[in-house]
Amino acid sequence: MADCIRVPLLLLLMCILSFVHPIRGDSININRPPGRSDNAQNSPAGLAPVAVNPGAAERNPGAGASLPRRRSAGWKLAEEAVCREDLTRLCPKHSWNNNLAVLECLQDKKESSSTFCVKTPSCPAGTLLLLLLFSGSRETEIAAECNHLLWNYKLNLTTDPKFESVAVEVCKTTISEIKECAAEELGKGYLVSCLVDHRGNISDYQCNQYITKMTSIVFSDYRLICGFMDKCREDINALRCGSISTGEKDIHSQGEVIACLEKGLVREAEEQPGAHTIREECKKSIMRVAELSSDDFHLDRYLYFSCRDDRERFCENTLAGEGRVYKCLFNHKFEEAMSERCREALTTRQKLIAQDYKVSYSLAKACKSDLRKYHCSADSNMPRAREARLSYLLLCLESAVHRGRVVSGECQGEMMDYRRMLMEDFSLSPEIVLHCRSEIEGHCSGLHRKGRTLHCLMKVGRGDAAAIDPNCQRALQTLIQEADPGADYRIDRALNEACESVIQTACKHIRNGDPMILSCLMEHLYTEKMVEDCEHRLLELQYFIARDWKLDPVLYKKCQGDAARLCHTHGWNETSEMMPPGAIFSCLYRHAYRSVEQGRRLSRDCKVEVQRILHQRALDVKLDPELQRRCMTDLGKWCSEKTEAGQELECLQDHLEDLVSDCRDVVGNLTELESEDIQIEALLMRACDPVIQNHCHEVADNQIDTGDLMDCLVQNKHQKEMTEKCAVGVTHFQLIQIKDFRFSYKFKTACKEDVLKLCPNIKKKVDVVICLSTTVRNDTLQDAKEQRVSVRCRKQLRVEEVEMSEDIRLEPELYDSCKQDINRLCQNIQFGNAQVIECLKENKRQLTQRCHQRIFKLQEVEMVDPELDYQLMRVCKHMIRRFCTESEGKNVLQCLKQNKNSELMDPKCKQLITKRQITQNTDYRLNPVLRKACKADIPKFCQPILNKATPDSELEGQVISCLKLKYADQRLSPDCEDQIQIILQESALDYRLDPQLQMHCTQEISRLCPEEVAAQEQTGQVEECLKVNLLKIKQEACKKEVLNMLKESKADIFVDPVLHTACALDIKHHCAAIPPGKGRQMSCLMEALQDKRVRLQPECKKRLHDRIEMWSYAAKVAPAEGFSDLAIQVMTSPSKNYILTVIGAGVALLFLVGLLCGRFTKRVTQELKDR
Repeated sequence: MADCIRVPLLLLLMCILSFVHPIRGDSININRPPGRSDNAQNSPAGLAPVAVNPGAAERNPGAGASLPRRRSAGWKLAEEAVCREDLTRLCPKHSWNNNLAVLECLQDKKESSSTFCVKTPSCPAGTLLLLLLFSGSRETEIAAECNHLLWNYKLNLTTDPKFESVAVEVCKTTISEIKECAAEELGKGYLVSCLVDHRGNISDYQCNQYITKMTSIVFSDYRLICGFMDKCREDINALRCGSISTGEKDIHSQGEVIACLEKGLVREAEEQPGAHTIREECKKSIMRVAELSSDDFHLDRYLYFSCRDDRERFCENTLAGEGRVYKCLFNHKFEEAMSERCREALTTRQKLIAQDYKVSYSLAKACKSDLRKYHCSADSNMPRAREARLSYLLLCLESAVHRGRVVSGECQGEMMDYRRMLMEDFSLSPEIVLHCRSEIEGHCSGLHRKGRTLHCLMKVGRGDAAAIDPNCQRALQTLIQEADPGADYRIDRALNEACESVIQTACKHIRNGDPMILSCLMEHLYTEKMVEDCEHRLLELQYFIARDWKLDPVLYKKCQGDAARLCHTHGWNETSEMMPPGAIFSCLYRHAYRSVEQGRRLSRDCKVEVQRILHQRALDVKLDPELQRRCMTDLGKWCSEKTEAGQELECLQDHLEDLVSDCRDVVGNLTELESEDIQIEALLMRACDPVIQNHCHEVADNQIDTGDLMDCLVQNKHQKEMTEKCAVGVTHFQLIQIKDFRFSYKFKTACKEDVLKLCPNIKKKVDVVICLSTTVRNDTLQDAKEQRVSVRCRKQLRVEEVEMSEDIRLEPELYDSCKQDINRLCQNIQFGNAQVIECLKENKRQLTQRCHQRIFKLQEVEMVDPELDYQLMRVCKHMIRRFCTESEGKNVLQCLKQNKNSELMDPKCKQLITKRQITQNTDYRLNPVLRKACKADIPKFCQPILNKATPDSELEGQVISCLKLKYADQRLSPDCEDQIQIILQESALDYRLDPQLQMHCTQEISRLCPEEVAAQEQTGQVEECLKVNLLKIKQEACKKEVLNMLKESKADIFVDPVLHTACALDIKHHCAAIPPGKGRQMSCLMEALQDKRVRLQPECKKRLHDRIEMWSYAAKVAPAEGFSDLAIQVMTSPSKNYILTVIGAGVALLFLVGLLCGRFTKRVTQELKDR
């Protein structure tokens, strides 16, 4: 140990034990100060101290006195003139004869010394005081010349090699056990220094007491440390830390010099402006002094004097030794009553601990075996400075704990204290002080205490206050990893205090200090139990925890095997450029949702934890590092005003097409993930809890969600338990799904192969649905032998189509086309339940052309497939179950129409069926059954109407009216005739089902038939009213429609419901054998009317006479337009036989007259013919 960086002989005023030979007074020679008499008496200590020549001391202050001349062994400090006045004033008289007692008294009048008594023959009283510590007194209490004398006295004692003999005897066993100390050459003053270095390994009680307690003298003045002055002389001068020459400064206040050097060392570490670079040798000496003073706070002279009053105030009952007083003062550092000077001294010491953990006696002692066990200081290639840093120790041991290794409870307790210390005071981390200086000055000044500055920096790091320097961000991330508050929330004092009330109420079922407390707090984020301050502190911390998966201890514990297997991770405190900490979680969640076929899946426990983290991250976009990093620009561009919880992600999803490529990819991946497990959306799940509990609890309890929960929520979106927030959230997710078919997990899974085969290069879900639906429809219409779309896909396709029909916003093209009309005509109608679409249908005549075309196409699809008519399926849900359980989906509307007039029919459903009938009768294309049945008849009889119509315009019932007339003429094909007959029967009961009649006769109906309209009986009374008042109708178009109606009624009595009702009994009696249709039953009744032998019911007779008059008037008002029309009228007339008989008789008579009378013209001569 030739370099002598340790404390040399620390023997001070050693009482020679009974088994050590006494040291005679003449064994130590001294130089007496000038004017000192030679009369000397034996010192009670058996020692003859030396008075040193001041001049010699000044020239060589570290060497002690030169070879003094011999003096008698009875020399006493009390007899020295320079100290007599102070001695008389400060020390009791009974202590004057004992040099040790005098030295103790003069060194620190204020501090009572501890004593260690050993019986020896040399001590007159049987005991001898061993001074355990020397504390400097106030500078003004002792004269400078007396201080000189005392300092040289101590210097001579500590540099006398003969005192090694005491160490050799007291520590004989220990020296043999410590090889380094056994190898020291005696007489050089290094033995005791070696023992001090290894005092942590000394088990012998007396030796430990001897070495530990006798070190105190060295800390009363830096010049008593071997080599310290030589190594730090230049730095002391450069930093102006004090004198290095005896007499220039109070020697007993030299602790301030050490403190000055320590502060200089801290400033250099923090790279403060103008910081002096301390030489490496001096740095080591400073840290060594701090280490040696780590067990007893008295040994840190500056801190001791700064904190004497605070020690009495806060730590009165704390015993000195083993760093206990330090820890007590650290715990009270931010108390209001703590003096600023003491707080400053404590902070300096904590900063030294941060640079070298050995400066903390308790930490070094408690964790010594664990450090050795887990090789935390075995890397020979690592710089010693880094190896000794507190951060390295914490990271190494935390890594062991997270890997499931056993670290002693005592060591973990010490680690906990220092992790909390790092979180409380940002200034203990040089990197933060260096790199976050501008952020602290600009945003966080005045918040130094209790971790508030650190949380303020976290807030800045989140982007809540301003932009943060990347170096500062990295420093904060490193500090969070070192302190590891995720393992125990109590480490973060600011969080602990802010969330105490929430923990006591919402998380009281979790053990105090359990890592799951943070998860519990996150689960209650944005709930009634959460308080604002806790919310802020929690998000600030979680922001940094989210950026390193290892900082969530539960996640790391459950997933470290999977991460190593799938993501090629390293140790807890090791990083890789190929797989940075932030990328590990992304890797894990990509594997979390793999199918069995895809392989390489996560373990069940790890997947549960990954889902937990995803649920938490969904609460705040800033908790997803990848999302925030890639979408920073887009968040500012599109979502700057979205400040509520969850709004930022929704905003990004809304603007998906507008995002930059990187942001669009990450938002798309996250949305795709949500489609499989919507429970990731924690806020949505909270809002939907009532409907989940009542309608979807079985699905929600399923650990493996494959989109079932969202399907359930969509299906129950209009239940009474559905809250507004839940409905909005579910609809928003539906709106997002239409942007990409991958966002619908079930649809993607069922139809992925079909999409790739049939709809390549199509991405939007709505376009994919249209593409696949068109394929299915074409295959069906063409009676293809094999459907191109798989059965599984067709089934899911139907679900998607029905869901899209519920809200017009789910069909973007339709919504965009009709947005203007919605604002104009349906502004008070809420979206959902297909209400807006229904509103547009009811106002179809007032729509813009573009919207009208879209609505018509929508209706065309719905009529072909009524299951896509959301409003019909919703309103008539129970009626469908009652009447149409055996009907196919495409025949549901037909079934409902057939049962419309049943007494069991729900009125609302009946009303909606009528609306659909009205819609169908406006255009044959909206009635697929009629269209198919009359496929040949329409172009044959109604081509002029088709030629006049534009492709996108509605025909307003013109084609159906054309077919009705042809039905009256009995010219339709059987299938078409059957369908027209149904339409005629339906419209005869309800005039609204005849669009032409309603269009042309609205005013006449209001004028002539108000009572019938008000009755709303739908029994044909309005039509009867128009027939009766035919002569009063003023509008020609309306009159024509009524005449057509009369003409149609002649074809079949079923078309005339009033007449049919009046004559029902007569038909049964007189015409039962005659089949209906083609006017047969009507002819039967007419013949019965003319037959005087037949007696008809009075009502029937009256109605028949009325009909004859109407038909007669119709014939006059609307004569035949041509021979064919005349022939048709005759053939369709109930008096057809009579008319034909008359016509036949006339033709026969004309023939007979011709035969009998010859020619009436003049005969022509033969000559004229031959010309």
